[in-house]
Amino acid sequence: MTPEQLAAISGILLSLVFSYVPGLSDSWNKAAPTTKRGIMAALLFLTAAAIYIFSCAGITEYSQNVTCDRQGLLQLINIFIAALIANQAAYQISPKSPSL
Repeated sequence: MTPEQLAAISGILLSLVFSYVPGLSDSWNKAAPTTKRGIMAALLFLTAAAIYIFSCAGITEYSQNVTCDRQGLLQLINIFIAALIANQAAYQISPKSPSL
């Protein structure tokens, strides 16, 4: 599994958690769209950054895929974009509460 695939899966899981977990989904649906986008983007960036940091520290098997140099930082951007795309796609197809 590539770091981009891992980030995409994380993005999908985050979207599903915020859509389906009782209590969390209710408060999430009440939040302003701008707030939702900001929170989700921050969480997805933290996911991409964690993949990069764990890889540079040699903690994960992805240390061979993500390098700790300029190329690795560019890959971090690709990881973040993959997570954003997967997250938004999952959000678009997940059911919305009737009040929306």
